[in-house]
Amino acid sequence: MKNTSDITKGGTASPLIPQKPSRLTKLRESDLWFSFWSHPSAIFAAALLAFVTITAFLAPFISPQNPYDLGALELWNSEIPPIWDAQGQWPYLLGTDTQGRDILSAILYGSRISLIIGFASVILALSVGLALGLIAGYFGGWADNIIMRIGDVLLSMPFILIAILITAVASASLPTGLKDVLAAPILIFAIAVPSWVQYARTVRASAMVEAKKEYVQAAKLIRVKSWRIMLNHILPNCMTPIMVAATLNFGLAILSEATLSFLGVGMPPDQPSLGTLIRIGNQYLFSGLWWIVVFPSIQLCLIVLSVNMIGDWLRDALNPKLR
Repeated sequence: MKNTSDITKGGTASPLIPQKPSRLTKLRESDLWFSFWSHPSAIFAAALLAFVTITAFLAPFISPQNPYDLGALELWNSEIPPIWDAQGQWPYLLGTDTQGRDILSAILYGSRISLIIGFASVILALSVGLALGLIAGYFGGWADNIIMRIGDVLLSMPFILIAILITAVASASLPTGLKDVLAAPILIFAIAVPSWVQYARTVRASAMVEAKKEYVQAAKLIRVKSWRIMLNHILPNCMTPIMVAATLNFGLAILSEATLSFLGVGMPPDQPSLGTLIRIGNQYLFSGLWWIVVFPSIQLCLIVLSVNMIGDWLRDALNPKLR
């Protein structure tokens, strides 16, 4: 008996149409997937970053204390050393600070803030840079000149100086009650403002090359809208260098947030990020309370190290000259 799926209307057999592979199957069969699993440092970095991220976002469930709840802090539990010390106490595995705040809990909560601010600032800078870079590279002319000259002005100033200026102006303009509430959005904006230029320059260079190719000229002849050409044809061909730049800049954004918080223009002490914890702990470093500054610093180094290792692997994996 013949399979009805193999019978056409005319009664003749036709071959089965092969099913289209799923996106997961394509990913597993891709060169990028093979490169990742054959790169031990990339696997280690991804596992480390995943562990830090999961523990940071599960902080309300796994941390022994809520460091943001000032009512839960007990001053008689302050300055307790780590658990392996003779004076250590349970459940303060990494000790406490001068206010009785559990260091491990503060690190988990602070890592979540640092990761969110770093990721959001990269997304904001990437969105602005992609849009302006596509416009500058595709249209050229006066639009290109205006966008690139603004970028040149931003690049001529130190990154940290621009961020400090933005946070200082925002803090001076906002009412006292809103400063702490809007501290995170202000930091995200301050880090993203000088960061979009790199993405815009990268996309502009790729867009200028792609805009002169035959398929773009053919799309223009059949009167395809410019925004469709930029999004559907030019942008996909610009994503390889952008992915590498965004990954590496994610680590820089986390470091920038930590630097601003360390300088006192970032997150407030009652909502500490890793930079705020390092700033607070640095005041007691020479008084014997070394754990207040050492453990947040180690956490910050692990996050940035894992992100940079992933970025280095991604840069090598997406480079056609190294295949």
